[in-house]
Amino acid sequence: MPGTDNAKVSDCNSDYSSVPKNYQHILAFAFAVKEINENPNILPNISLGLHILNSYYTARMTYKATLSLLSARHRFVPNFKCDNQNNLIALIGGCMSEISANMAIISAIPKTPQLTYGSFLPLQGVQSLFPFLYQMVPNEAYQHMGVVRLLQHFRWTWIGLWAVDDDRGDRFLQTMMPLLSIHGICYAFVTRIPKWNYVDEMVHSFLRHITFNNSVGDSVHFDDNGELVACFDITNWWIFPNGSLVRGKVGRLDSQAPFGKELTINDDQILWHPSFNQVLPISVCNDNCYPGYSRKKKEGEKFCCYDCALCSEGMISKQKGELHQWPDYMDACIKCPEDQFPNMDQTQCIPKAVSYLSYKETLGITLAILAISFAFITTSILGIFVKHKDTPIVKANNRTLTYVLLISLLLCFLCSLLFIGQPGKVICLLRQTAFGIMFSVALSSTLAKTITVVLAFMATQPGSKIRKWVGKRMANSIVLSGSFLQAGLCSLWLCIFPPFPDMDMHSVTGEMLLECNEGSALMFYCVIGYMGSLAIVSFILAFLARKLPDSFNEAKFITFSMLVFCSVWLTFVPTYLSTKGKYMVAVEIFSILSSNAGLLGCIFFPKCYIIVLRPELNNREQLIRKTK
Repeated sequence: MPGTDNAKVSDCNSDYSSVPKNYQHILAFAFAVKEINENPNILPNISLGLHILNSYYTARMTYKATLSLLSARHRFVPNFKCDNQNNLIALIGGCMSEISANMAIISAIPKTPQLTYGSFLPLQGVQSLFPFLYQMVPNEAYQHMGVVRLLQHFRWTWIGLWAVDDDRGDRFLQTMMPLLSIHGICYAFVTRIPKWNYVDEMVHSFLRHITFNNSVGDSVHFDDNGELVACFDITNWWIFPNGSLVRGKVGRLDSQAPFGKELTINDDQILWHPSFNQVLPISVCNDNCYPGYSRKKKEGEKFCCYDCALCSEGMISKQKGELHQWPDYMDACIKCPEDQFPNMDQTQCIPKAVSYLSYKETLGITLAILAISFAFITTSILGIFVKHKDTPIVKANNRTLTYVLLISLLLCFLCSLLFIGQPGKVICLLRQTAFGIMFSVALSSTLAKTITVVLAFMATQPGSKIRKWVGKRMANSIVLSGSFLQAGLCSLWLCIFPPFPDMDMHSVTGEMLLECNEGSALMFYCVIGYMGSLAIVSFILAFLARKLPDSFNEAKFITFSMLVFCSVWLTFVPTYLSTKGKYMVAVEIFSILSSNAGLLGCIFFPKCYIIVLRPELNNREQLIRKTK
């Protein structure tokens, strides 16, 4: 053990008295040996002695002092012993770890147990190198983590570091700096202080598995690495007005406790310095960011110093809790779950509303009433035509095609109801394909009526060979082929890319759009495009045949109906792509109703006017007169 050359006690009559630390250690050591020898319950029939040598804090003198302890008294001959009463049973190292390491090199040769004292020996594989070395100071890693836990407990993130200006201070800084950064603590400055000696207590140990309780009742034992297993007390120095100091225990650091629970502290027992007004002092670089804001790094500053920036769209930050009456806010903004969105202040996530076109809202009710009304009108017109099926105006325009066209228009109006209400698996499969097929039947019927008008006029010319093409077979072939092509296209769509119910979480803020995913946008526009091609062909033929004699002519009415159809669906595409959710569905329903209504009104309203209001014009003589 190191001695001291200048150990002294000042005169008690002087203004002050001081005892150097090394001399305090010597006194404590001598007192411990005296107590053990006088207590028969500790080491019965054994008396301990002590021999103290000075290391002078140099390796050379440490080696020499250690070798002299292994020699006979007054003879420097290592490993030569002639005194049976004075047996060397253990060595105690110096207060610095370097001294203990140098001693361990020598003591390992005769396998003499050695105890460290004062500071932990931070060597890799120390137990394998020095199997007879027992470290009486707990591993400093526990103390380092304890400091971090203490700073975290009080939320002190802006601190200063003091370290002894030697190798030990270097190791301390190399360990603590990254440890602090990992746990979100910054240091404002680092100060190196002159070298001084550390204080700790020495405890006797001579067996590897010894376990005993010290005078205050704490268990003392070593782990498998020869390191002392111990806890640390958190003490609070209480300063009274008269200048006296009292040290009180306010907490404990237990190295054996579960991770994150090593520190136990009683905040209500802490007495802060009067300058703090008995309130927990704050040690941060700047204030916390308030809810709705997050940290933004300041260029050239440590990470504990930051600006506060508003959370970006779709993200929030909020208060996590409270400690010592200071709110603790989140360090960074977080994204809300998909089924939630931020409130106006971006401080919490609130559930999104499920949105779809339903029968319970005004828009859905209005469109449903329109669809049913048009379906009723179509049914009424069909009834009128059936009732007057033998009149010239009905027979002159291909009665069968008229019935097919009216039934297909009726079904198209009813198909629009599939677009209203909560989308389901069956509904999603049916609504686009059913509408596409029904509307294709209507357009094919219109095309057949147009071709029939043209062929009928051409067949009246002398010597025309077109006469054999005029008839129901030709019209039926056009309707069936036009409808089957669309049915085949829809079947391919359902087999390869079937529509399905889907939830769009991102298109509209604050809403989850329950909709039918079309499966394939290409197939959807192919169906719309096919109907458009039928309408364009019908429009061109009807436009060219618009000046044929009135007795045969439906062409001018078909021209207007196809013009309405093409106008509606040309405006449908950009409008459909620019809307989302239930409004996108409403655009399609409106397009279906308006284009169907255009066909119904342009083709059938003039005929209904004659049949119902001007029956005198619905006779063969009037038709023949118009022809002439």
